[in-house]
Amino acid sequence: MTSAERDPGLQPERTRLAWRRTTLSCTVVALLAFRQALHHGATAAGVIASALSLLALLGFLVVAHRRVTGMGAAGPPAALPPRHALTAAACTVALAVFAAVSLF
Repeated sequence: MTSAERDPGLQPERTRLAWRRTTLSCTVVALLAFRQALHHGATAAGVIASALSLLALLGFLVVAHRRVTGMGAAGPPAALPPRHALTAAACTVALAVFAAVSLF
C-alpha cells in the first residue's frame, strides 16, 4: 500500500484520543492529591504538594493542548519535539511524586 492510499485520519485520531485520556488521568491524580491533602488537615507539606501538583498539571495541559491542536493541522502531523516530550514526562513523574507526598 502506498502512502497515497493510506488513510491518514485514523492514526492522528487515536493519538488525539490518547492525549485526551492521559490529560484526564493527570487531572484526576492532581485533584485526588489536592483532596487528600485537605482531608488529612492542611499541613504545609500537603498544601505545597497540592500547589505543585496543580502547577505540574498546568504544564502537562499546555503540552497536551499544543500536541492535540498540532495534530489537527493539514497534512501529516509533525513529530513531537523532544522538549515537549521531556516536559510531558517530567510533569507526569512530578504529579506522581506530589501525589505520594500529599498522602503523608
